[in-house]
Amino acid sequence: MVFNHQHTGSPRKGMYLVVIIPALNEEMTIASVIRAIPREFPGVVRTDVVVIDDGSTDATKKLAADAGAIVVSHPRNMGVGKSYAHGLHVALRIGADAIVSIDADGQFNPADIPTLLGPLLAGEAEVVTASRFKDPSKTPKMPPGRLYGNLVLSRLLGYIMGNRIYDISCGFRACTRDAAMKLNLSGSYTYTQEMLLDFAFKGIPVAEVPIVVRGTREHGEAKMSSNLFRYAIRSSRIIARAFRDYQPLRFFFSLACACFLVAAVELAWMFFWRLTTGDFTPYKWTGFAASFAIVVGMILTITGVVADMLRMLRLNSEKTLYFNKRSFYESFRANGRGGEPQD
Repeated sequence: MVFNHQHTGSPRKGMYLVVIIPALNEEMTIASVIRAIPREFPGVVRTDVVVIDDGSTDATKKLAADAGAIVVSHPRNMGVGKSYAHGLHVALRIGADAIVSIDADGQFNPADIPTLLGPLLAGEAEVVTASRFKDPSKTPKMPPGRLYGNLVLSRLLGYIMGNRIYDISCGFRACTRDAAMKLNLSGSYTYTQEMLLDFAFKGIPVAEVPIVVRGTREHGEAKMSSNLFRYAIRSSRIIARAFRDYQPLRFFFSLACACFLVAAVELAWMFFWRLTTGDFTPYKWTGFAASFAIVVGMILTITGVVADMLRMLRLNSEKTLYFNKRSFYESFRANGRGGEPQD
């Protein structure tokens, strides 16, 4: 574990909530989503909305501002991962005690924000994610490819995290200020899987709250999962990168074991052929291939050992980064400059 964390079990009161909404060409829904966000409810005394306009070419920026949101615009499309990270930065800078992310397309009901925040406001969790699949009765109707793709990736991610997770790609999430400062994201395409892995490897458990959501967009096409093959490839790369960085020994040794297994099969076949025919021909090449696989396996094993040592440096660096973030963001609150959304 990288960070110590404690759940007091005591209700949190008087929290300042910031809802961040990454948006790209969502003029049909952005205003209605913003206006439907509850502003005050038990445990929350103030709510602000921050829209990260990710290079929209329609009226998203204007409509969001007219609906009362703080709008920060990217000059070009940078991806939802970068937009979410930017939203966290703005929310922390203006002094948020709790941060909720919600999609701009209207698939999530903003009225469910108090339900999502339930474990966080009760002091039972630092990070909460909505789950479309934890409660089978609330599973939305959606294309089979998207449904089963989510389930397969959730199983894979749960195995890597060492904890059962039902929904890895839901963008409706909440975290405390402290948890947000511990989060370090690098992906630009998406953040949902990387966020869960980052928290899991730091020993910060993630609570899941079943939520009823719309399975398909009312307007337009889903940007992230419109191409399932591309989504699967890019998501797999993000997962593999996080697994490599936080569990390098396990990652590289798994690859090494695959090489050793290939070598064992090749050698077994070569010697079986030798015993049955009295000659290695025509399978002499399997001996050379097996030797190559063994060498690669040894290199991967050594790489894993070295990477594991470097991991300790990374973890210490992230601790230092966390304290630097805390000092930086708290200075804005202390100096009364938290309302500046710019970089």
